[in-house]
Amino acid sequence: MQKRLYWYALACILAIPAVVVAGGVVFVLIDPELARGSDDYARNFRLLQLLQRASIAGMAGLALILWIATCLLVLKSRRRSLGWLALAAAGPLGFPFIAMLRDLAPLPGDRYQQFIRGLAAGWRMAYESAFFVVAWTLPYALVVLKRNVMIAWESFMTGTPAAIIIEQQTASSGMWAAGEMLEECYLVVLLYLLWPVLFNLAGWLLAQRSRD
Repeated sequence: MQKRLYWYALACILAIPAVVVAGGVVFVLIDPELARGSDDYARNFRLLQLLQRASIAGMAGLALILWIATCLLVLKSRRRSLGWLALAAAGPLGFPFIAMLRDLAPLPGDRYQQFIRGLAAGWRMAYESAFFVVAWTLPYALVVLKRNVMIAWESFMTGTPAAIIIEQQTASSGMWAAGEMLEECYLVVLLYLLWPVLFNLAGWLLAQRSRD
């Protein structure tokens, strides 16, 4: 069982990819060359360029607001000091410490909070360390799997050998690496947010099954 504020935090983090994609679409649609044929091409071209940059800046600003809102809502749902919000500046490296904080006023049916409260200090450290490793290893594996699937799909659809597609990606390795790193970081945060929900859901299903 999760508090309403926690669900709002999940909604905020899930909205970030939609904002990024929408910003990219708007950026592509605002083509400065649309000014071609207008009475004042140079001025209109510059205006469209400014709009392009504004769309990217707006997307980045909104994504940042959603990120801060995610961290803030998690802290408020767990009745923790807003001083912990400073960890949001560290991005996905700081969020695990926010996610590790115990709820000071848990709901009676929150099995996850009951579980971590029942762990001794040593076991709690071992558990959080193990989960930290899993939270970074699993997203990395998923990103690599996605890359391989996309390469296979592009090769199948275009008839281009996979080796050539890999060479093309290697030529622009910086861009691909940056994109995959962002995907991995996003999945790490999402996994930390989803884990208590999945834990509680699994506990509820087991309880229902035992009653039957």
